[in-house]
Amino acid sequence: METPPQQAAGGGSWGAFLKSIASFNGDLSSLTAPPFILSATSLTEFSSYWCEHPPVFAAPAKETDPAKRASLVLKWFLTTLKQQYASRSEQYGNEKKPLNPFLGELFLGKWEDDAGTTELISEQVSHHPPATAYNITNLPTGVRLEGYNAQKASFSKTINIKQIGHAVLTVPVPGAAEPDTYLITLPSLHIEGLIFGSPFIELDGSSYITSSTGYTAKIDYSGKGWLSGKKNSLTAVLYPTGKEKEVLYNVSGQWTKTFEIHSGPVKSNSSSNLVEIWDPEKTPTSKLIIEPIEKQHPLESRRAWAKVAAGIAKGDLDSVGVEKSKIENAQRELRIKEKAAGRTWERHYFTALTDSDPVLARLGPVVSLAEHGDADKTGGLWRFDAEKSAKAHSEPALSDEEAAKVAKELLGQ
Repeated sequence: METPPQQAAGGGSWGAFLKSIASFNGDLSSLTAPPFILSATSLTEFSSYWCEHPPVFAAPAKETDPAKRASLVLKWFLTTLKQQYASRSEQYGNEKKPLNPFLGELFLGKWEDDAGTTELISEQVSHHPPATAYNITNLPTGVRLEGYNAQKASFSKTINIKQIGHAVLTVPVPGAAEPDTYLITLPSLHIEGLIFGSPFIELDGSSYITSSTGYTAKIDYSGKGWLSGKKNSLTAVLYPTGKEKEVLYNVSGQWTKTFEIHSGPVKSNSSSNLVEIWDPEKTPTSKLIIEPIEKQHPLESRRAWAKVAAGIAKGDLDSVGVEKSKIENAQRELRIKEKAAGRTWERHYFTALTDSDPVLARLGPVVSLAEHGDADKTGGLWRFDAEKSAKAHSEPALSDEEAAKVAKELLGQ
């Protein structure tokens, strides 16, 4: 377990960092973090947390009953929470600030397991404001998740983070003319344990999943209070859209540990209507497969940030600062050149919509998501572009000389 960084030579102290964020006005995500609290992982990698159980991700495609299918989507979403919000603090002992991705940064991978091949594409599509877009597809079933998110952080007794964006899950149904579509909102969160130098994430408020087949799930999050409650608690209900009191399924438990799924309303819960108990300890995650660093494109996260990650691993904070600055300065120069030439950065896999989005137009009002998708806060309403993806996949790999040229021009390396 990693020791909380109460003091870090050459990088300040934990107390000094807390004072700096407490006195900072504005969005904390724009604040440059001292090297000693940095993670060696870029935020573009976080997209993989949506699908570390591919069989659960793909399972709804095999269910013919729409209500049961919606319950399987709810189950899948809840199984992602532990990986998304607690895996790092459990692995390292505390939550650290991920590396801020640069515009155009990529993270590509796949899972190979009982669900077949599931592919991941993650790309930093905007830098001011910062936003990451992702697309995950299970090839045998065609189940696909796409979405984008940004974060706005503020300080009031603790760090509060509002997640901006949404996800869209598409589930092909055997025999149906059209696939099911699910619009997913993102929970808010805050950071606990700051004063002790061992921060971890706690979710709060509510999030929703609503479907084209007429079902909606509401998930409520709570944590341990002074007198009662358990850490990382959740309750959820699935109901016909617009009829919240007609509960078809309910869920209760902890998103980091076990939760139970029952059919019917909470008041009827017993062993007789228990559908399933999910225990993450009994269902290991599938291994994400990525190319070796030397075979990755220079813009892929682990290759681009390799020297920064090495400095963090060794505790060489001077090296971390130098290598981060090379990337950041090269990116600033590139933006200046683009502006002078009247050009914009071409995204590899995603496109910002210029017209309204049919999913948001149809399902957005149910979960209070605007048709514009908060595009002004994420640099655009981003959707996966199949044509761009096909082009990217068909392009030959860069030679060593070409890769070196790209790394020098775009990353200062």
